[in-house]
Amino acid sequence: MSKSTEQVRRWESGALTHAVSDPFGQGPLPWVRAGDGHLRTNGLGLPAVRTPPGLRTADDVDCQIKGFVTDSTVAPGGPLDFRVTVDPPREFTIDIYRIGYFGGDGARLLLSSPRLIGIRQPAPLIAGRTVSCHHWWLSWRLQVPPDWLPGAYVAVLTTADGEFRSHVPFTVRDDHPADLCLVLPDITWQAYNLFPEDGRGGASLYHAWDAAGRLIGEQNAAITVCFDRPFAGAGLPLHAGHAYDFIRWAERYGYDLAYATARDLHAGRVDASRYRGLVFSGHDEYWSVPMRGAVEDARDGGTSLVFLSANTMYWQVTLSALPSGDSDRLLSCRKRQGPGRSALWRDQGQPEQTLLGVQYAGPVPRPHPLVVRNAGHWLWEATGAAEGEELPGLVAGEADRYYPRTQLPDAESRILLAHSPYRDGTGARRHQETSLYRAPSGAWVFASGTFAWSPALARPGHLDPRIQKATANLLDRICKRD
Repeated sequence: MSKSTEQVRRWESGALTHAVSDPFGQGPLPWVRAGDGHLRTNGLGLPAVRTPPGLRTADDVDCQIKGFVTDSTVAPGGPLDFRVTVDPPREFTIDIYRIGYFGGDGARLLLSSPRLIGIRQPAPLIAGRTVSCHHWWLSWRLQVPPDWLPGAYVAVLTTADGEFRSHVPFTVRDDHPADLCLVLPDITWQAYNLFPEDGRGGASLYHAWDAAGRLIGEQNAAITVCFDRPFAGAGLPLHAGHAYDFIRWAERYGYDLAYATARDLHAGRVDASRYRGLVFSGHDEYWSVPMRGAVEDARDGGTSLVFLSANTMYWQVTLSALPSGDSDRLLSCRKRQGPGRSALWRDQGQPEQTLLGVQYAGPVPRPHPLVVRNAGHWLWEATGAAEGEELPGLVAGEADRYYPRTQLPDAESRILLAHSPYRDGTGARRHQETSLYRAPSGAWVFASGTFAWSPALARPGHLDPRIQKATANLLDRICKRD
């Protein structure tokens, strides 16, 4: 391996450690801006000193190299099909990394493809606002080695001349029992995906483009989006870093993790009885009826639930098949478009609070402190956090709170572990709350109520040892560690 190739791969390992546009989805933060040892490149906070010369991130206008996998979850030994477009056509390679904790690195290179023939794939198909690339030709089939561990993986696509790079996330899962199962929010990731972010045809459930190439909002966005397409920009989902933060921390400290995705949960491929707890580590806003039913059944069967973000289970969605028959490839949510009630769970008569213990309150324009409440509770044990202590910057992005007029879940016990005032975009006083309750089944249900919890576990510049210890206290109790 040449020195330059080794530098690229070593850089990718570091880049994937911080693979997210912004931990809170609210624009640049101090530790990802130029001048602080990091730079922003098409939505990635990347260590500037490790960027290989001349390598650029592909964009959605020219699509120098972009791709996706037709099934985002695969079992060890199963096939993984990559569909890649390269413009202009040229050879390319695919390097496969597993996200985790590897002696300080956040990802480890496991496999590199041979040089592959790159073609310019047909233009995306657009029906209304729905964009699909399901008709792209197969570029490479990887038979996943049977000894690969379950986990979150990222494929790095690089043109053979070393000019352009893009990413493709996927998940390896199996059915072996484990203490905890991390559920990656691939449905929410796709809801935010604006590919192609080209000023013309791309659309998400939030945005689309008008005839003048201006970004327009939710009232004119897509109602249905397709999973069979690359992710916009660098190819990694918005908020992916929340999951990667949790993975690096949890694997560093030896937690026994299984992996699944929201679509696995929707399709009934997650047997919650195999796990002591289900963990939802990042922004997980879009839930189908089968997802919610599966998680409620898990709780009622004694499996604990850990929600480490905010604005969870806000919109009700449906998944449907492509005309080809491929299942769960179309994600639909009409939001507030058209007559009748909105697609909010709370407007359907099933508020989030009846599962989470709290529910979405609104955006937090700038980070505020998380204010500790009930510091004598076991969750705060040995953290050093005192009653009323302010943990700087831990309420950020979006926040949840307890709604007194909204039904609560049945519980043997319930407690609020933070009550944090902040001001919203109008300057009005609001507050965030962190919740924990114990269901009659014995399951614990924790909701952090803030986007900032997972980044505090492993994000450079945002680490908080009190949050790390509190999370360990929670997971150790769920896993019944001594």
